[in-house]
Formats: sequence, C-alpha cells, structure tokens
Amino acid sequence: MLSPAINRRKFIQLAAAGGAAALAVDGFLLEPNRPRVVRQEIALRRWPPLLDGFTIVLLSDFHYDPIFSVHPISAAIDMVNGLRPDLVVLAGDFVSEPWFGPVAKGARQAEPCAQLLRKLEAPYGLWAIMGNHDASTDPRRVTGALGDVGIQVLLNQSVPIERNGGRFWLGGVNDAVEGKADLAGTLQNVPSAEATVLLAHEPDYADFVARHPVDLQLSGHSHGGQIRLPFVPMFYLPELAKKYIWGPYKIRELTLYTNPGLGTIGIPARLNCPPEVTLLTMRHS
Repeated sequence: MLSPAINRRKFIQLAAAGGAAALAVDGFLLEPNRPRVVRQEIALRRWPPLLDGFTIVLLSDFHYDPIFSVHPISAAIDMVNGLRPDLVVLAGDFVSEPWFGPVAKGARQAEPCAQLLRKLEAPYGLWAIMGNHDASTDPRRVTGALGDVGIQVLLNQSVPIERNGGRFWLGGVNDAVEGKADLAGTLQNVPSAEATVLLAHEPDYADFVARHPVDLQLSGHSHGGQIRLPFVPMFYLPELAKKYIWGPYKIRELTLYTNPGLGTIGIPARLNCPPEVTLLTMRHS
C-alpha cells in the first residue's frame, strides 16, 4: 500500500500535468480562434459634434496563413459585419516574414488574405496601412492585393471622411520600424483645426505623434504580448511595442488605442490575450 506522502506527491504531479495540458489546449486550440469584441467610447475635444456616435472597427496583425490565422480572421469578419460599423481600419501585418528563405515569399499570402477581408462591410470604407512584415516582404504586392478588392491603403497620406455635414481626417503612415513613416507628409493637407485619426502600425510611435496635431492614434503590432502569464515576461513584444502594449492610453493630448491583433507570430498560440475586434464609438467631449 502506498504511503499518504506518495499519494499526495502523485496527486500533485497529476494535477500539475493536467493543468499544463489544459493550458496547452487553451493556448493552442481555443483562445487563438475565439476573437472577442471590445467596445470603447473615445471622447475627443476636437471631434465634430455632427459625427457624435460614429463607429470605427479596428483590426490588426492578421499574419494570414491557411492553417491557423484563417480561423480567427474568418470569425472576426462575421463579428464585424454583425456590428455594422461606419468605417473599418486595418492596422497592418497582413502577411508574415518567413523564418527561412527569401523574405519576399511571405507576401504570397497577401492575395488569399485580401480575398477574405473583402467580405468586411462598412459604408465609409475599408482602410489599411502597411505593417513591418508587409514592408519587409513585398509591400507593392500587399498593397496591390488589398487595392484589388477595394481596400484602400493609406501610404503617408490623409483623406477626409464626411457625414451629415461633419468631417474628420483619416491618416495613415507607412511602417515606422522600417523607417518609412512620414508624419509631416501625411498631415500636410489636413486643416489644423480639424480632428485627425491616424493609423500607425507601431504603438510606441505615439510618443512622436503626440507632438503633432493628431487626436487619436490606432495601432497594433504588439500582439498584446501574445502569451501572458503571471511573473513571466510576455512572449512577444517587438520593437516600438514595449510601452503601449494593449488597450487605451493618453499621451498628452493624444489618445492611443493598441489592438492585440488576430493572428500570431512565432508559435500559433495565445494565452490570456485573445484575438480582438475593437469597436470604437466616437464622441465629442
């Protein structure tokens, strides 16, 4: 007959193994494929009162592949269309730079990713910027694939969005990690008194943006850390995503929201960091 101490030891070992197995199932099979909707009200001093209640959906970091990320992306598209937003913005990294071989081959996933994203619906359009993986593979192919399905890519430029006599400007900078961002050029045609929403892939770029007349920055890139465990460093915090990792922030007069993304990088797992569809409801403060 086993002693009580051995029984306790075996019980603890089995419990630990069972816990590890449950974490693995959740991290690899469940959480990465279950996007959630996060609703945020964003109040801006310069937001036009005539556009009070305007809704924007923010998605980011698709890292399309036909085995893993296709599932959360597909689920997110159904969620977005059910929310019926006024406008959808896509904050970059549609493809992934490969671990081996020519980097340009990563852009081969641009076309199937674009074909999936074309199902998104919003009366004021689908707008995108390039992420660092897009920029480092073949940005011309990625922008071309998106443009072919009606997704408009902002390349260091801004456009006016107007409804019922109200107007704001939607800007998008090229990737900051790759040194392609030109904020001055992006804002050059924007009237100084009008509200501006800027798409910038890297959230920590906000420290620079905050010195300019931008009201709201929408970013991705961080993956929210991707795997978040107590007392353990986050799995994935890339350059320019170590400070503003996930959620809303205020940097002087600038409001920032960092979306943790839909896809994964490195390993196809998430833990305590589900894929996110961010629904922003804009208000005049």
